[in-house]
Amino acid sequence: MSRPQPRPAPKPRRVVRWILTNPEHLTPADAAELKEIRTACPHLDAAARHVHDFAEMLHHLRGDQLPDWMNRVLADDLPALHSLVIGLRRDFDAVTAGLSTSWSSGQVEGHVTRVKLLKRMGYGRANLDLLRQRVLLSP
Repeated sequence: MSRPQPRPAPKPRRVVRWILTNPEHLTPADAAELKEIRTACPHLDAAARHVHDFAEMLHHLRGDQLPDWMNRVLADDLPALHSLVIGLRRDFDAVTAGLSTSWSSGQVEGHVTRVKLLKRMGYGRANLDLLRQRVLLSP
């Protein structure tokens, strides 16, 4: 009697997508497979839990919870997330403000991206006066 072949493991990108997706928006099959994977791998389960907690903090503007979240991450054996925490500590005040306020620099970043695109379209041939006109006249 032959044993049934184990099904192939899902691709890492798919698992990452499942972890980053709101659990309410996962299909029942995807949610079941993610639960099975998280049960089989405690490190992945801890990472997914920390990602979910960070997303909740971001979504509900709870920057005051950041220090506790960072301590929980450092308590687990997850070197990649430790690196993230170290980076967040470098500019802790700005990160806390970003997680606490509803203000966004998205509109400004969009304009900066548009200006850079216009500049690149000139391939270095346009002088500052022409670039200024293109920025002012473009939609």
